[in-house]
Amino acid sequence: MNQKLVDAIADMDEESALQITKDALAVGTEPLAILSDCSAAMEIVGARFEKGQYFIPELILAGEIMKGISALVKPLLTGGEMQDTRQRPKVVLGTVKGDIHDIGKDIVGFMLDVGGFSVTDLGVDVPIEVFVEKIRSVQPTVVALSGFLTLSYTSMKETVDAITAAGLRANVKIMIGGGTVDQQVCEYAGADAFGKDAMAAVALARQWTSGGK
Repeated sequence: MNQKLVDAIADMDEESALQITKDALAVGTEPLAILSDCSAAMEIVGARFEKGQYFIPELILAGEIMKGISALVKPLLTGGEMQDTRQRPKVVLGTVKGDIHDIGKDIVGFMLDVGGFSVTDLGVDVPIEVFVEKIRSVQPTVVALSGFLTLSYTSMKETVDAITAAGLRANVKIMIGGGTVDQQVCEYAGADAFGKDAMAAVALARQWTSGGK
């Protein structure tokens, strides 16, 4: 782990975070190692937010830092070796109806994108029917439902129920994540699995799109 990078992101030092990323890439650091450090840093940011040490502006800044690092790392993961976007496994992602939190969703979307997936991000407070329509048109392998608030758990369940009612459930794997999502919430919502963080979400997506169950 590059502790300097983790600290720079967690402490909202955007200039240092970008420079450390550039220096690390210049000496051959694996892009995925940098993404792992980003994930570790965002866990710290999330913990500070929960403790009242950070607020919405800090979360927004953290998201901007992640976008900056993405611009540096993404070309190294997609350039040359990445197939046409149309050939990449498809993921439909969104924060469920009634919830407007997007930091966690954006990190997962970023990690999936640089990890080789074609991501359709529906945004936040996504109506159930929009998920159903997009699943029908995009035909993804994976659907990722995000929610930070406890009230979002009901929205997750209702969304999964609607996907099932539309006859689309057998064609997709559904993961949920965010807030205090755990196995109990996963079973309540009728999802296939939950991701405790962005790296776990990517691992699940890879497992499902490579023939895993």
